[in-house]
Amino acid sequence: MMELSYYNSLLLLLVVFITSYKLFTKRFKNLPPSPPSLPLIGNLHLLKPPVFRTFYGLSQKYGPIFSFRLGSQLSVVVSSASLAEECFTKNDIVLANRLRSLKTKHLTYNNTVVITSPYGDHWRNLRRICSLEILSTQRLNSFTGIRRDETARLIRSLSQGLGEGFTRVEVRSKLTELTFNTIMRMVSGKRYYGEECDGTSAEEAKKFRDVMDDMAKFGLSSNLGDFVPVVRWFDFSGDNRKLQMIGEKMDALFQGLIDEHRSKKESSNTMIDHLLSFQESQPEYYTDQIIKGLIMAMMVAGTETSAITIEWALSNLLNHPQVLEKARMELDTHVGQERLLEEDDLTKLTYLHNIISETLRLYPAAPMLLPHLSAQDCTLGGYHVPRNTLVFVNAWAIHRDPDLWAQSSTFMPQRFANPEANNNPYALMPFGMGRRACPGSGLAQRTVGLTLGSLIQCFDWNRIGEEEVDMTEGHGTLMSKAIPLEAQCKARPIITKIFSQ
Repeated sequence: MMELSYYNSLLLLLVVFITSYKLFTKRFKNLPPSPPSLPLIGNLHLLKPPVFRTFYGLSQKYGPIFSFRLGSQLSVVVSSASLAEECFTKNDIVLANRLRSLKTKHLTYNNTVVITSPYGDHWRNLRRICSLEILSTQRLNSFTGIRRDETARLIRSLSQGLGEGFTRVEVRSKLTELTFNTIMRMVSGKRYYGEECDGTSAEEAKKFRDVMDDMAKFGLSSNLGDFVPVVRWFDFSGDNRKLQMIGEKMDALFQGLIDEHRSKKESSNTMIDHLLSFQESQPEYYTDQIIKGLIMAMMVAGTETSAITIEWALSNLLNHPQVLEKARMELDTHVGQERLLEEDDLTKLTYLHNIISETLRLYPAAPMLLPHLSAQDCTLGGYHVPRNTLVFVNAWAIHRDPDLWAQSSTFMPQRFANPEANNNPYALMPFGMGRRACPGSGLAQRTVGLTLGSLIQCFDWNRIGEEEVDMTEGHGTLMSKAIPLEAQCKARPIITKIFSQ
């Protein structure tokens, strides 16, 4: 009798195993090709920084679409324009979700911010607010004076201490100050960086900078615990508590700004005041938490990315002095040396636009875009992509695809002189595509164009030595330069005319 029971148990186990195996193989059949994986960690051992170059190397071996196991998380990496088009057209809604991680939980109000929120009614409401109330053409136009003033402050800061010849300057920190102050003046009317922190006490400015520095250390990328559960359970690094504390400090800072503006008798032209005016009539759509989340999204999406792009652009110009000279001639022709460049002038500066486009092609600030998460099973490139799969689009690889771009690794702004030269809309996607594309692209284009154009208009630029500027990429989620840019600059005649008054 015991022997019969034993065999029955074995038979039951065999049936369960066969059934589970069939269900597993059915669910995961016809996956994109993949490198061999290891137990628990999957393919994490292959993930070397910078990630976009690692994925590019794997795409050369496994094809323009391949699967990759981040621990227990199945991922698919796309590296061609045609597959990106599939992602953002027929699969746009299916792939409209975002990964929930430990960092996004604590730093984006439990994934309720427009950048990380799951696709649905809440996200659509946030997107509507961004498009109509924060980043519309009318609202951006209302902040033109802020961008103009911050650019003038940058020019004045760089010009101080310059002699008659070339002087060595460090560029990155000044660009970061400009982008942070621009965004925060739009948001709250306050400056937090530099010597002149208008409307801000030294203590408040330091507290703000400390919180931003803490956030920058973590960023919004995922960590090992998001993909290997045992690491998350034990929290060996203490990241959970650290992130919780940073999130609490950030929340207190943003709530303080909201309370300060709410207590004022007169409103001003800031994002917070504008949203608080809507809160009175539509409190369910404009809660304090939604406003704080929008402030956070503006900080993350609108500051470092623009500073990074300007730094790459200026580095490219220093390595290609003939391009720099042509840009200077265009500015002298259309703007001259009697007044500072204005945003209205940018429409006439086609070569400057070409330089920016070529910089975004070769050095996109977010080379892997933000990852998408499949809400249900779908197909990509004829392969099966199961529900809850992370889908990465390697924009860096697409931007350098030799089938799309002649001399694809060479800095050639003139390639954009002919709009028909490459009319594939998925060949260039520095701000993403589809419904989860960055809503702040218009603001970024204005900030980068005005700042870069002003730097060319107001200064002559040279490299530090004979060697070209090092163009090695850093290892973070955003693609900054590994070595911050240092250059030599000399004031042009406009500096004396404008700032001597």
